[in-house]
Amino acid sequence: MADSPAAPTPVTGPTSDELRVLVLAGGLSYERDVSLRSGRRVLDALRAVGVEAELRDADVALLPALTADPPDAVVIALHGATGEDGSLRGVLDLCDVPYVGCDARSSRLAWDKPSAKAVLREAGIPTPDWVALPHDRFSELGAVAVLDRIVDRLGLPLMVKPAQGGSGLGAAVVREAASLPAAMVGCFAYDQTALVERYVPGMDVAVSVLDLGEGPRALPPVEIVPRNGVYDYAARYTAGRTTWHAPARLDAATTAQVTEVALAAHTALGLRDLSRVDLIVDAEGRPHVLEVNVSPGMTETSLLPLAIQAAGLDFGRVLGTLVSRAAARRR
Repeated sequence: MADSPAAPTPVTGPTSDELRVLVLAGGLSYERDVSLRSGRRVLDALRAVGVEAELRDADVALLPALTADPPDAVVIALHGATGEDGSLRGVLDLCDVPYVGCDARSSRLAWDKPSAKAVLREAGIPTPDWVALPHDRFSELGAVAVLDRIVDRLGLPLMVKPAQGGSGLGAAVVREAASLPAAMVGCFAYDQTALVERYVPGMDVAVSVLDLGEGPRALPPVEIVPRNGVYDYAARYTAGRTTWHAPARLDAATTAQVTEVALAAHTALGLRDLSRVDLIVDAEGRPHVLEVNVSPGMTETSLLPLAIQAAGLDFGRVLGTLVSRAAARRR
């Protein structure tokens, strides 16, 4: 089992309270509201430990501000494509502005779920069988024939979700073949490509991975128990819709296996600083990786802050260590 992180370690160079940090939040994705909540919480946590921090949206004023007065480091609290598809990170690289989190290439890879699952499968990391269907191919090949073949191949139930997206938007569990067409339509409202994968019943678990200077380490797994059985958008962000257990109610052997798989996924995708690996632990105690998030939520009900608390760490100090490490990369 991976060791829990010790308290954040000092970083060579200026300390976090000597840095000026820009927190990016908002954007134009479907997850804008969640991103703003994440950004405000990150801002408050950094200021609480003495870091000079400013909150800014990713809009037309961003590049002139970065050029005129570049910050020492950026924290990307943007969710959805703006913060996770690698494009913003590429722009920050062009501006020579360091940021917390993985680079643009790894972000693009993790953002596209079918591509990420292919990398995980190649690395021997368990992930449910799947098929990715662009909307155009779905129509050209005949919806009925395609859906019939999916059910024959993957069986029921199925999970349908956007190939690129987060927060449970456009995702649905399909338990009967007759419900599959409506689930596909709902998914295509959020993305042009649907990921259809075999639904694995079991315990929903999230494992956050942090690197505070001594290599990536897994935080205690967080168990997710949505009231309606599906961890959708409402379950994630509506009070009373979900119960979380941090750490998860797993025995020592299963906890070790889950954290090892999460660390393997983080490494296989080439990630850096932090990530959140979402898994299902089936009835036999076997973990299956569903997806990996490179810009985890930071709200009051988000899983990374819950895991940090379960590890006995201070949220602001962890963020301060991460921004110090990011700033040191440029120097």
